[in-house]
Amino acid sequence: MVITRFNKQVVRVNSMTGPFRTRAVPLALALVPAFFLSTLPETAHADASCTGAVDPYKDYGCLDTYLGDDVPSRFVNYYKLEMGQASGPSDPSAPASRRADWPATPETTPPMPFTEWPYGGTTSIGVTRPGSVDSPFMTAIANTSFGKWMADNNFQIYGWGNVGGNVSSNTTRPGGNAPIAYAYTPNTVQLDQVVVYFERLPDTVQTDHIDWGMRLSAIYGENYRYTTSYGLASYQLLKKNSVNGYDFPMVYGEVYVPQVAEGLLFRLGRYISVPDIEAQLAPNNYMYTHSMMYTFDNYTNEGLQATLAVTKNLMVQVGVNVGTESTLWHVGESVHNPDPNPLYPGNSFKKDPGAKPSFTACIRYTWNDGDDTIYPCMDGINNGSYGYNNLQWYGFTYYHKFNDKWHLSFEAYDIHQTGVPNLNNPVVQAAVANGGTPFSPQYVPFNAPNLANCHNPKELTCRAEAFGAVAYLNYQISPLDNISFRPEYYDDAQGQRTGTKARYVNFGLGLQHWLSPQIEVRPEIDWDRSIDAKAFNGNANAGIPGNKNYTVMVAADAIIHF
Repeated sequence: MVITRFNKQVVRVNSMTGPFRTRAVPLALALVPAFFLSTLPETAHADASCTGAVDPYKDYGCLDTYLGDDVPSRFVNYYKLEMGQASGPSDPSAPASRRADWPATPETTPPMPFTEWPYGGTTSIGVTRPGSVDSPFMTAIANTSFGKWMADNNFQIYGWGNVGGNVSSNTTRPGGNAPIAYAYTPNTVQLDQVVVYFERLPDTVQTDHIDWGMRLSAIYGENYRYTTSYGLASYQLLKKNSVNGYDFPMVYGEVYVPQVAEGLLFRLGRYISVPDIEAQLAPNNYMYTHSMMYTFDNYTNEGLQATLAVTKNLMVQVGVNVGTESTLWHVGESVHNPDPNPLYPGNSFKKDPGAKPSFTACIRYTWNDGDDTIYPCMDGINNGSYGYNNLQWYGFTYYHKFNDKWHLSFEAYDIHQTGVPNLNNPVVQAAVANGGTPFSPQYVPFNAPNLANCHNPKELTCRAEAFGAVAYLNYQISPLDNISFRPEYYDDAQGQRTGTKARYVNFGLGLQHWLSPQIEVRPEIDWDRSIDAKAFNGNANAGIPGNKNYTVMVAADAIIHF
């Protein structure tokens, strides 16, 4: 059986989410009773012919003999079994993992973060089987009544823990590495994310019946900062500036209809936004750190996304949502204007002007039997008015496989908002201070959307735009090792995204080494430079401006799947 992990569908796998208030850590702990209450197997499944030093990689029928009967032993033994291997043992009776005439799967994981070239807002069509995630937890409980019920109904529970750290030329703590994200505090070790998935994958390989899927995800750690939607437990980031927090970046349901063309899939709920090479979810990335392009663009959407496989090579996506990092209950909600001002005349203004009907459209075309894919998209499109993160995203990703060792991932985009208040205008400064904008300190004391450095100081507002390009050039050293080189250029033309009007260049070099399909470490070294201004070694929430125009950082993390 081919094991598949997904990207920003994420599977940045492309992905699901929703308006739940439970904490992620208690959700993870809720799995503990199921784990230990299921430790009593119904019957032993050992094969009488499996004696001595059994090897499930040579004889899959001896897997249960190797693992043992009780849940804790099976859990530990499965890690031992896969150590040093590039995949789990293959079940010879498993159905085909992809349609026979579909473009070839370009990559393997390990050592890459994905098998299919990433595209978002959907479970991958033509290459997804239920229960196909390689999970020590699911293997551990497989012989229990709970595990059998999960398997019979195609449900899985799995996840990972991710811890990382960095040594940096910056010294301001916290926040001195910003606008570098995901490691924004220099010279520290942090809990990046603990993630739990409860999911059912639709069977998109078969073509004879309608199927369905769902995912509920929970995240806890520093990385909640990069999934937060305004109005969904956002008090942690916007009211308290908590270092660690929880979120539910994917909560959705799916319906797959194979009888329409080569397959039509609908996704409804909260999900990772469709574009990008990268994702917030640690296993879906080549490197520990992220590009600035990913740091400052769209993260999540709430709405309905449709993906149609017109042919095996051509896919079309359209969707409607409530904007980017916006919640349904903010649509139409207004806040009393304490002092009518030129920015927002009248007695009130929208709580989040970006929470409004929006649309998404993408085309994905694959050729050279899967070696090349181009994926142009526009995401979260409306009138672009200044909102919490109301970005109008226009861009594309392109993937090319040179051979079994080398491949390239490339992305370019332009993003903008309109009507962004002018940081350089004294009238605007007074309005912000007096609560005259939706994101004044009275409403959002921390991590509020930035204002714009407009060219004309007399303007009250202007269009804020950013564009950039990033590439990942990858070389597979072995089935368990990959090297990634990341060059990037980013132009924050009005400083609205990073907080500093500057152009940025970044060069990163990272190694991804897998001890097994379940354990990965990713050391790297990065050099960042801000041209035109000193963007680094400050802290925007404390009012400390940057005093360096470069950063040199050595970073590393470890991911352990369960």
